[in-house]
Amino acid sequence: MAVGGRRRPKRESVRLRLGTLWGWGVHGVRGYIGVDVGSVSTNLVLLDESGSLVGSSYLRTRGSPIEAVKEGMRALRNAHRDFEVAAAGATGSGRKLAGVVIGADVVKNEITAHAVAAMAVVPGVRTVIEIGGQDSKIIILRSGVVVDFGMNAVCAAGTGSFLEHQAQRLGVPIEDFGGIACQSSSPVRIAGKCAVFAESDMVHKQQVGYSLPDILRGLCEALVRNYLSNVGKGKTVAPPAVFQGGVAANLGMRRAFEDALGFEVVVPPHFDVMGAIGAAMLAQRWAASGRENTAFAGWDVPEQAYSTVSWECDGCPNTCEVVEVACDSKVVARWGGRCGKWERLEQDKEHVGRVGSG
Repeated sequence: MAVGGRRRPKRESVRLRLGTLWGWGVHGVRGYIGVDVGSVSTNLVLLDESGSLVGSSYLRTRGSPIEAVKEGMRALRNAHRDFEVAAAGATGSGRKLAGVVIGADVVKNEITAHAVAAMAVVPGVRTVIEIGGQDSKIIILRSGVVVDFGMNAVCAAGTGSFLEHQAQRLGVPIEDFGGIACQSSSPVRIAGKCAVFAESDMVHKQQVGYSLPDILRGLCEALVRNYLSNVGKGKTVAPPAVFQGGVAANLGMRRAFEDALGFEVVVPPHFDVMGAIGAAMLAQRWAASGRENTAFAGWDVPEQAYSTVSWECDGCPNTCEVVEVACDSKVVARWGGRCGKWERLEQDKEHVGRVGSG
C-alpha cells in the first residue's frame, strides 16, 4: 500500500463494464429486486434480466427499517407497476428483517453483496472501499474471490454520519463539502483517529484562522489516514479499486484516497445503492440455478401490517435474545436462539408471551 504526499496521483485508467449497471432498463420487464437495510439508509433496486438498473430507491432508515422497506417498495411499485419480480435478495445489517418482509430468496452479508456488485462494474477489481452512514469496510479480492476484508470497530470517524455532523457544524451543505475541500491549496493536518479528537482539532484550527477549504480538505485526509490504518490495517490495497457507499459522493474523500494511494479510485455510477444491486444480482444467480418458485411476498407488502418484538428466553443458562416478526398478528419469523426451538413456527400458534416456557 503506497502512501504518498499531496501530489496528484498518476491516474491509471480503469474501464468500467458498459451495459451492466450503467444504463437504465425499460419498463414492463421481468427481473430481480434487491434490498439493503443499513442503520442510516435503506436502499432498493430493480434489475432486469440483462443486469441493467430499472429503478432504485434511496431512503433514510430513521430507526424504522420495516417502514423504510415498505416506503421504498411503494415508490418502486408506483414507478414500475408492470415489473415482474422473478427473485428477491436482501443484505445489510437488517437483512434478516428485510428478508422476512419482502420474502427474500437470498439473504447475504454486506461483504458478499458489495463484492458481487463491484465485480460487475469493474472486472478484475482488487479492492473495494465502502463507507456508509455508520460503518465502513474494505474488501480485498483476487481473481474474483474475496480473500480478506475488514470493518470499522466502534469509532464512527470517517463515516457518513460523522461527515454530515461536521458539515452541519461548519454551516456547509453536505452536497458542497467535497467541492469546497477540493479548493484547498494547503490542507491542515487534523487528528483523525477519533471522532471526538477530530472535532476538537477542527475547532482549534478554526480558532487559529485556517480557511474553510483547508480545514475540510485536512479532515478528508485525516479520515482517509484513519481508514487505511485501521480498517485497512495489514491489507494490500491494490488497483483497480472501487469506492462505493454514500460517502463516495464526497469528491474530497475520493481525492484524498487517490493522493494517499497513488492511483485512481473508481466511483461507480450507482455508488450509493451497490449493496442492493449486489443483493439483486445474487437473487438472479439463485433463479438461474434452476429454482422456479420465488418466495417474494408481492407488491402488496406496503399494505401489510408488520410488528417486531424481542425477549430473553430463560429456558437455559444461555438466556438468548429472541426476535419475533409478525405480519397481521401472524408470526412469520423468529431468530436469535442457539437451540433453534423458537424457529419452529408450526409448533407455536400464539403471538409472543412465551418467556420462561423452557
